[in-house]
Amino acid sequence: MRNTIILIFLAGSLFFSCKTHSNSTSEDETAQGRVPVTITHPETGDLADVLELSATSAFLLKTTVKAPVAGYLKEVNVQLGASINKGAKLFTIQSKEAASLGSSVSMPDSSIRFSGMVAISASGSGYITQLGYRVGDYVQEGETLAEISDASSLVFLLNLPYELKPFLQLNKNIELNLPDGEQLKGTLSKAMPSIDPVSQTQQYVVNVSAKQSIPENLIAKARFVKAIHSTTVILPKEAIVTNETQSEFWIMKMIDSITAVKVPVTKGIETSDKVEVLSPQLLPSEQVLLTGNYGLPDTALVSISTGEE
Repeated sequence: MRNTIILIFLAGSLFFSCKTHSNSTSEDETAQGRVPVTITHPETGDLADVLELSATSAFLLKTTVKAPVAGYLKEVNVQLGASINKGAKLFTIQSKEAASLGSSVSMPDSSIRFSGMVAISASGSGYITQLGYRVGDYVQEGETLAEISDASSLVFLLNLPYELKPFLQLNKNIELNLPDGEQLKGTLSKAMPSIDPVSQTQQYVVNVSAKQSIPENLIAKARFVKAIHSTTVILPKEAIVTNETQSEFWIMKMIDSITAVKVPVTKGIETSDKVEVLSPQLLPSEQVLLTGNYGLPDTALVSISTGEE
């Protein structure tokens, strides 16, 4: 009888051990069959729909320096690209009469008070952006000797597609990004009274205040705002899944610790890394799949990585 009881006890222990081992193996296999994912949480904040447009630097005020008389250039005191101040002596012209008189008379009569030399000064400050003559050249009366670009008239001309005119009220202040990484704050001003016939863009003047000199025809990138939505629901772009035709969008949302379900969403403003979710209304406490969400069925068993739940 005692041996029988011992055999029954050993048999029960062996059965319980096998069952426990079988359950443990089944749970391990189930965990291994889940898709590893990471999660994120919806955020509430402001999001702007921003376009990147081009703006080109330009001097609005350019003054031409012209020859007041016909003659020969005896002095050229400027170089192309040089910065000059108002009143600076730029050129000296010997009139053709003085040159002709000098070749026939060794010394003109001083009582006549005629030297034949005409000095030309700068009418404003700026940069020499055009220079076409050198010492000894003969110039006709009224010919353009140089061009002065007024440094204080530097602006950026924003090339705005005509259909974006309704959004001008949101862009009184514009941020310009230069190719070297410098950022400038600009103020939108008047529009030019013409439109490019090919691109159908209109140029708008953007006034800037730069600490360094900026060359003409420098192309900057301008941030043009189309819309701003405040206190809206935002998700990382990776959390949004779409079909091949990008006609439907959805997220995979956790409903418990191991199950994710498909939830269709309606998108709003989209940036390079964030997407506005217009519907459904998501709470900051909800868990949304960030990675591992592509290709999952409507309901999927998942395993959250990085210790998040």
